[in-house]
Formats: sequence, C-alpha cells, structure tokens
Amino acid sequence: MKRFHVHLAVDNLADSIRFYSTLFGARPTVEKADYAKWMVDDPRINFAISTRGSQPGVNHLGFQVDSDQELKGMRDRLTAADAGLTEESDAHCCYAVSDKYWVTDPQGIAWETYHTLGDIPVFGAAASSSDVSSSPRCCASTEIAVSASIPLKTGAACCS
Repeated sequence: MKRFHVHLAVDNLADSIRFYSTLFGARPTVEKADYAKWMVDDPRINFAISTRGSQPGVNHLGFQVDSDQELKGMRDRLTAADAGLTEESDAHCCYAVSDKYWVTDPQGIAWETYHTLGDIPVFGAAASSSDVSSSPRCCASTEIAVSASIPLKTGAACCS
C-alpha cells in the first residue's frame, strides 16, 4: 500500500516539531538534530521536515511503497507520465537506504517514489562511511534539482 510523502525544508526544527506534533497528535517517529519524520496512518502519510533545504517550503513530494513490486509498478506510471525518469538504487538519504525513482512535474516540483530497505545512522551517509560528502546529494537525484521551495501564499482567498 502506498503512503503519500511530503518533505518540507524548515527554518526552525524545534518550532516545526512542536507545530506538526500538535497537528498530527503524535511525536515524530524519527527525530534527529536536523530532521524529523512522522509516519501517520490517518491520513496515511510519511511527513518529513529538515533544516537541509536552501529555503523553507516544499522540498519534494512523493510516494513511499511497501515492496519492490509496487516500486516497479510506480516506475511504469512515472515513465508514462514523464520521459525524464531518474533511477537511484541503494540510495543513502534521510537516515535510510532506499531504491527510488525521481521525476519533475510540469511546475518543476521534484517527485520521489521509493521503497525503504533499511535505516542508516547519518543523514545521507554512504554505507561504509559517515562522510556525507562522498555520497550523492540527499533528497534529490543529481540529475533532478529539488524544487525551488514553494512559498505559501498569504491572504484570505482559498486556493488562489
């Protein structure tokens, strides 16, 4: 079963953890000095925040799947939707190792589809090292730029 994934870049992690913990009615399932993640079942979402974005806002969206078979099915959908599919096998990112695919939607928002294979102790570290400089850029394929964070609109009008 798929789980919707949202990753936001934030300025102040502690304030954001307090806000989203209240919003979701639960503490993060993963909490690090630069990152937090909630695995919420209602609605079924993997919601992550980090201080690693260049600007606050949407970093990327995506789908977390439960199996390699689901990942292959999503790859077929992504290929049909976008010819610029980028594959990452055994990617070390966000305190996890995953197989993933990236596309960019028509608005320039990066979409990640992935199957988590296990946990790692350091954000983006290679399996044999805690040195993140030796691993690919986390949370964005080297060929797909993370969306320039999308600022929230202010004002009274809904959805405009």
